[in-house]
Amino acid sequence: MVTRFAPSPTGPLHLGHAYCAVEGHEAARGASGRFLIRIDDIDGSRSRPQYVDAALDVLRWMGLDWDDAPIFQSAHLAHYQAALDELRAKDLLYPCFCTRADITASLSAPHGPSGIIYPGTCRDLSRSEQQRRCASEAHCWRLDMAKAMLWVAAHFSQGLIWEEAGDGNMAGKGPQRAEPQTHGDIVLARKDAPASYHLASSVDDAVMGVTHVIRGADLRQSTDVHRLLQALLGWPTPIYHHHLLICGPDGRRLAKRNQAAALETWRQAGHDGRRLADQLRQHKLPTGYSFQKA
Repeated sequence: MVTRFAPSPTGPLHLGHAYCAVEGHEAARGASGRFLIRIDDIDGSRSRPQYVDAALDVLRWMGLDWDDAPIFQSAHLAHYQAALDELRAKDLLYPCFCTRADITASLSAPHGPSGIIYPGTCRDLSRSEQQRRCASEAHCWRLDMAKAMLWVAAHFSQGLIWEEAGDGNMAGKGPQRAEPQTHGDIVLARKDAPASYHLASSVDDAVMGVTHVIRGADLRQSTDVHRLLQALLGWPTPIYHHHLLICGPDGRRLAKRNQAAALETWRQAGHDGRRLADQLRQHKLPTGYSFQKA
């Protein structure tokens, strides 16, 4: 078993991150497997080196160890480019020049699991126009979902399946049928980053040999997209477990954007990190915190 904990260095870790790290660490160590750390640092506008050091200090404070040196997404740029090149060779990518405002203003854009579904404005541009505009305009690269699903239909007669496992706090759901088409033409390479979350996470898990992906329930619907990319690029499919999310004393789900209390402040205040980790292993939370209802 190989699991991973993959924080983004865009802010301090909170209790939700601690629970995810403990879940991954416990699963790997319980199976005499490997627990890896990956730093998702390709968001150049928000990533900060000090958050990397702070995250590793917090994990040590909790008594969590990991195998090998931490891996940085920024070291995997060649892998992302190779994946994009392969999808482009299959004629499954197209450049998109639309802004967020353009897409939001489109009255024809429905909503899907990831928000507004791209209406396909740039999908049918001629090859010559694509080349001309790429030379001078900022653009992202989108997956042509309709073509991708045709490719899947031709190669996977039973559709795309992935497995949802459980833990002591949440029952497993077994085999799941992926429905990536509900996400529309997703972005795989952003205007401001060499890869989107969907592509980078899928590539990294394959490169790192991750066998079990343990992450929050808010990312469950993303797994359909990741299963699609695994199929298109010939990668193995890990087993997934999407654990319950944690709400703070205010009743809101913990998130950096909600200014969730940082674990670093607990550490500096003299709290016992190993005791906290033991508590989380038993799926128990500090006073005032609660698991979000599934």
